[in-house]
Amino acid sequence: MQKITLLGATGSIGVSTLDVIARHPDKYSIFALSAHTRVEQLAEQCMQFNPRFAVVSDAAAAQKLQQLLCESDASTEALWGVDALCQVAAAAEVDTVMAAIVGAAGLVPTLAAVKAGKKILLANKEALVMAGGLFMQAVAESGSVLLPIDSEHNAIFQCLPAGYADSGKNGVRKLLLSASGGPFRGRTLAQMHAVTPDQACAHPNWSMGRKISVDSATLMNKGLELIEACWLFDMPAQSIEVVVHPQSIIHSLVQYNDGSVLAQLGNPDMRTPIAHALAWPQRIESGVGDLNLFDIARLDFEQPNIEAFPCLAIATAAAQAGASAATILNAANEVAVQAFLDQRIGFTQIAEVVEHTLNCQPLTEPESLEAVQHTDNDARVYSSTYIKRLEK
Repeated sequence: MQKITLLGATGSIGVSTLDVIARHPDKYSIFALSAHTRVEQLAEQCMQFNPRFAVVSDAAAAQKLQQLLCESDASTEALWGVDALCQVAAAAEVDTVMAAIVGAAGLVPTLAAVKAGKKILLANKEALVMAGGLFMQAVAESGSVLLPIDSEHNAIFQCLPAGYADSGKNGVRKLLLSASGGPFRGRTLAQMHAVTPDQACAHPNWSMGRKISVDSATLMNKGLELIEACWLFDMPAQSIEVVVHPQSIIHSLVQYNDGSVLAQLGNPDMRTPIAHALAWPQRIESGVGDLNLFDIARLDFEQPNIEAFPCLAIATAAAQAGASAATILNAANEVAVQAFLDQRIGFTQIAEVVEHTLNCQPLTEPESLEAVQHTDNDARVYSSTYIKRLEK
């Protein structure tokens, strides 16, 4: 019986994780759940899974959650704040931590889980984008097991040879990172000036939160995933290629020196990588239907259009620049996406905000968590100021 802390329980990854866990009550139990503001949904999850703790963002939300739990006779204790997230992530009773908090907010509790030597199911790509060197060093020092949940990175993990990390990459030439192309594939930059938040969040294949949906629409999500892949698989950005595959059936591929290319295929459902990582190295039922190749009939591929989707090129350049570039990129992007969702800037201005912030912030070596957080804060302040200038 694995005891699990689920950080980000009410998001799409969290809900899918609980769906898989519910199918295997003999294998998994929930120690703690967390959510940001969806208190009612979190309370319902607590009633179903009866965790020992539930963590929310602030004291008022915790008080409301505790009241809902008391009314339902649930035995869960409500906690709040970053310290509480770190507490439930690093608790001695916990075997596995699903890190599914969206954005920079997930870095500190996920790092706490790593330092405690937990098995980490990593759905929070920003932890590696912001602090990849520190994060991977902590994994090595603690002996933590790190398993990727993003469908693309999980696919690569499944296609890599045994002993990849210890064998000089064992003949791997290139990683091919698949991308659906998002809802605006085929459009020009000019055709996207008037895009609305609802249009950007209408992904053709995946059901995701609004922030990651916008990232998918700009292809920034693929840029962040490229940076994540560099750290996860110890690969330079030059050895990772983005391939647009609109059907989202091939989740990523690995190309070998001998000409072989291995791909992982499956229906576009996040329960597949979640189930894979939960049970690794075994396999369990995920609830995902069998892939029917006759219904699919064809698989298409194309190169990404970086003129129409400049965020991918900006992120790739940040990966190649190293130092604090990716931290700045992520911070500026989070601020810009929120401004777009609030209808303060246009869709195509997201890339402008990110690029301008990157060009105007100094690059430093992220030697500590505090240094990363300082860089992150400075980039947020700068990009917020720039957005105010765009609004005038």
